[in-house]
Parts: sequence; C-alpha cells; structure tokens
Amino acid sequence: MASLILIGGGVRSGKSRFALEVAKQRGTRLAFCATAQAFDSEMEERIAAHKEERANSFETIEAPYELVAALHSANNYDAIVVDCLTLWLSNQLLRGDNEAEILARVEELASMTRTFDLIVVTNEVGMGIVPESALGRAFRDLAGRAHQRLASHADELYAAMLGAMIRLRPAPITLVHQGEFRDA
Repeated sequence: MASLILIGGGVRSGKSRFALEVAKQRGTRLAFCATAQAFDSEMEERIAAHKEERANSFETIEAPYELVAALHSANNYDAIVVDCLTLWLSNQLLRGDNEAEILARVEELASMTRTFDLIVVTNEVGMGIVPESALGRAFRDLAGRAHQRLASHADELYAAMLGAMIRLRPAPITLVHQGEFRDA
C-alpha cells in the first residue's frame, strides 16, 4: 500500500534532505515534483543547483499549479517527493484562486489513489509573528488548514525543529537523528 508522508518544519531545517533520503529508502524509481518558479536570477540559480544535486537519482517533474494532475500522470515511480506544499499554495493564492478552491485541491492531493509513496515537504509558517498584510495572513491561515488536512491523511508525519527530525506518526514519537539530513 502506498504511503502519504508529510514532512514539515522551518527554513533550512533539513526537511528536504530528509525527504530525499526517505524516498531513496522506498525504491529506485524516484521523482521530484517541484512547485517553485524562478522569478529572478537568484531563484534560477537555486533551482539549477537543486536539479544538479538530484540529477542522478530523481527525475524532475515541474508542477507549480497543476500538482494533482501531474501526480495522476506519474505512475511509474516507487516514490515521489513534492517540494514544497507551501509554494504550491502560494502560487495558487497569488493567481487569484480562493481558499475553498485551493483546499479542495489539497483534499484531492491527500486522498488521491496512488501506486507510489508520496512524500510532501512543507514549511511551517504559523509559529511566528502575525503577518502585517492581509495576503500574508490569508497565506498563513491557508497553510495551517492545508497542513491539518494533509496530516489527517498522512501515514507518516515528521516535524523538523531545532536541528532535529521528530517522527510524530506512527507512534511512538521518536527523534530521528539527522546526521546526513542537515541542509547546507
């Protein structure tokens, strides 16, 4: 049975590196579903570096908007890493989609029938200060609601915090030693 694995945490917490390692443990036919868009040269460089880093192990699928459709078309894999959920949410929000539409897509993502393990990386954005702008608050609230929906479906749930990866599900709660999972 294919698993849904949700990995969340802050920026540079090691969650993406951990997700790639988890995927490698699930098989050899691997894909990386990228939701980022390059709006400037710095982001273009980041994307290129990450593609190069994964080139030998992961096929890249780009899905900044149509994530669910891209995953429905990808049945030839043992595991797919989606990095990241919060960029996918912000892409839709900035496009003008309303919260109900976006959350319906999140529910579709969470409950879709798959032949592969789906590993979703996301940023925890609700533990900081209240955003100054209405758009920032809408994004924070949307991300929190999306996390709740995905977590309710997740077979495995991990949180990156203070340089440590903590497995929340399945029980018992366990510290996963990071070592090679730290981001540079």
